[in-house]
Amino acid sequence: MENLLLLLPLMMLWFPPPKTAAIAEVPAIIVFGDSTVDSGNNNRIPTLVRSNFRPYGRDFMGGKPTGRFSNGRLATDFYSEFYGLGPFVPAYLDPLYGIEDFATRVCFASAGSGLDVATSNIQSVIPLWMQVRYYKEYQTRLIRYLGEEKAEHTLREAAYVISIGTNDFIENYFANASERKKQFTIGGYVDFLTGLARDFIKELYALGARKIGFTGLGPIGCVPLERSMNSVTRGSCVEEYNKAARDFNAKLQTTIDELCAALPGIQLKLAPLYDFFLYVVQNRVIYGFENVEFGCCATGTFEVGHTCNQWSPFTCPDARKYAFWDAVHPTEKMSQIIAEHLINTTFAQFK
Repeated sequence: MENLLLLLPLMMLWFPPPKTAAIAEVPAIIVFGDSTVDSGNNNRIPTLVRSNFRPYGRDFMGGKPTGRFSNGRLATDFYSEFYGLGPFVPAYLDPLYGIEDFATRVCFASAGSGLDVATSNIQSVIPLWMQVRYYKEYQTRLIRYLGEEKAEHTLREAAYVISIGTNDFIENYFANASERKKQFTIGGYVDFLTGLARDFIKELYALGARKIGFTGLGPIGCVPLERSMNSVTRGSCVEEYNKAARDFNAKLQTTIDELCAALPGIQLKLAPLYDFFLYVVQNRVIYGFENVEFGCCATGTFEVGHTCNQWSPFTCPDARKYAFWDAVHPTEKMSQIIAEHLINTTFAQFK
C-alpha cells in the first residue's frame, strides 16, 4: 500500500483531470482507420477479417459481438462518451443505424486496412480511399438531414480520429514474401507511409476537417502474436518492429508540424501512444493487470479473428486482468486506459 501511495503522484501525471470544457465544442466524432477503431464495417463486406461472433463483444452492452476486435468498447467509444455524444460510435455500414445517429458519431474504419492500399488488398478490406468515398457520401446525407449551414458547422467542428498504420508493418512489410520489402528499405517504407498520411490529412482538410487527431503507433513488437513468434528471444518484444513504429511516429510528427504551418485553421495533433502503452505494460500492477504478455482469448498467443472463438476452452473468465483481449488487440479496460490518456493529451485540446 505504501508503494502505491508513492506512485499516485506519477499516476496523476499520466491522468490529469479531464478537460470537460471541450465537450460542448465538439458536435461530432468521425473515425477512420483499421481494427483498432473499426466498430463493425467489416461485417458488411466479403472478407475473413471479422469479429462479429463470441467471445468478441461479450462485455459490450448486452453482450453483443458487434464487429469490434475487443471484449467490449474501443478507445473511440470512450472519446464519444467524453464528448457527450453517446456511449459508442456506430459503423457507417451498419444497417441498424441511420443519419440521425451518424450526425454526431460515425466510423468508416475497416479492420485490416492500412495507409498503403497494398495492405488493404491483402485481406480485401476497405482501403482509405474508399473510407473517404463513404465520408463524401456521408457529407451529402448530413447536408440533406441538417441543412447546409448546420452540416458545415458539424463537419468543421467535429473531432476526426485517425488510427492506422500497424497493418502496414505487421501484415505487409514484415510479412513473408513481402513485395514492399523488395521495393523499400524500412526507412524508405516509413517515408512512403508518412507521405500517404500527409496526402490523406490534406484530403480531409480539403473536405472541411479542421480538428484532427492522428494516433501514433504503439509498441507493435510487444503484442502477444509477435512475442510468440519472436525467433530470437521467444516471449520478448520484437525490437525491429518497435523501432519501425518509433521511426514512423517521429516522421509523422514532422509531417504534422509541417502541415500545421501550411494549412490555415487546422488543429492537427499526434496522439502519443507508444511510450504510454509501454509504460502500462511495464507497470501492469499499477493498473490492475495480471497478464500483459498473452491475450485473454484461447491460448492468447496467436488467436485473432476466427481463431478466437466461442469453442476455445481456455479463454479467461475476467478480461479486466488482461491488457490484451486477443493476440493483437487490447481489452476494453486497456482501451479505456489508453482513451483517458489520449483524451487528456490530445482530444480535450480541440478548441
